Amino acid sequence: MFSNSITSLFNIQYPIIQAGMIWASGWRLASAVSNAGGLGIIGAGSMYPDVLKEHIKKCKAATHKPFAVNLPLLYPSIEEHINTIIEEKIPIVFTSAGNPKTWTPLLKEKGIKVVHVVSSSKFAQKAAAAGCDAVVAEGFEAGGHNGREETTTMVLIPAVKKAITIPLIAAGGIATGKQMLAAMILGADAVQIGSRFVCTPEASSHQNFKEAIIQANEGDTMLHLKKTVPVRLLKNKFADTIKEAEDKGATAEELNEILGRARAKKGMFEGDMQEGELEIGQVSSIIHEIKPAAEIVQEIWNEFYTTLQNPLTL
Repeated sequence: MFSNSITSLFNIQYPIIQAGMIWASGWRLASAVSNAGGLGIIGAGSMYPDVLKEHIKKCKAATHKPFAVNLPLLYPSIEEHINTIIEEKIPIVFTSAGNPKTWTPLLKEKGIKVVHVVSSSKFAQKAAAAGCDAVVAEGFEAGGHNGREETTTMVLIPAVKKAITIPLIAAGGIATGKQMLAAMILGADAVQIGSRFVCTPEASSHQNFKEAIIQANEGDTMLHLKKTVPVRLLKNKFADTIKEAEDKGATAEELNEILGRARAKKGMFEGDMQEGELEIGQVSSIIHEIKPAAEIVQEIWNEFYTTLQNPLTL
């Protein structure tokens, strides 16, 4: 039986956490990962308050194991989401994209464990000072919204490890057991994995998006929108339009106008592979098949544990 600070903190079997991705991480994916021994997360960033409540209730019915909610702090209806989380007695919340000082004290007062996503040692220290129970240090390779520092996971994890004493979860560019072992050797206590779990039957993202991911090659993603909110996207017509505007020196306002509304939904949820926003990590280039979340959890854990016992197989 494997046990460390993260498995004890969350009461889970494996230190494998499924990222709370918008338009992908609904109750089906979260419950499947939790039932498999990891920590499943419902991604609240793309959900209206009533939708989040529905997903929480369905997740509770589908698993008796711990699961979490990911909450982007810039979400417009944040107070409603906070109230839902408290009312539904969610045990763990992962926060991102904002100041952890704002809501961490209230969540902790209600007995909720709080984890904040950071992209630098400085922000990791601020999260620890705010009372967070752990941090996710997310490297430049990650999909979706990203830090401006462009620090890769291999550099970020040991730097953050030196800066904090609370548990550390590595994210960005991790999809296999060997990558998990590398992150933990560098100082992580667990890994958070996003892109690999998009390519599951349980993920709520569109089949077109899943197929595009497993066909992706090295260099098929790029970080865009650094003048607004940096985001790593799979290259398509929309991403090309953004890059062209950025190359011409477009302002943040002009970029927001191009972005418009519901681009992420159009791409990842509705399946428009040309005009939609397709958020995915660099690790997509080594994802080649769609398989159930439980199989992925077991596959990652088996490879991690086997390699840990026989390091010369590296």
